[in-house]
Amino acid sequence: MNSNDLIGTIGVGIILLAYFLNMFSLIPNNGKLFYLLNIIGASIACFASYLINYIPFVILEGTWALVSVVGLVKSCKSNT
Repeated sequence: MNSNDLIGTIGVGIILLAYFLNMFSLIPNNGKLFYLLNIIGASIACFASYLINYIPFVILEGTWALVSVVGLVKSCKSNT
């Protein structure tokens, strides 16, 4: 496994962790932790996709990260 694969695996693993924690009701899908895990995971996966020059996944993961940032901002505003 090269470094690009390792970086991508970590990113996707974090996204999957958020998904599984949510599916088993360990974290809410509108909570800050859920959004943070998605932002971190998608950003890492986006970077890995950039490293291998795979633009479709750069777009996918970049969009995933941005949508999660919007969700986090909304979540923070609703709690204030």
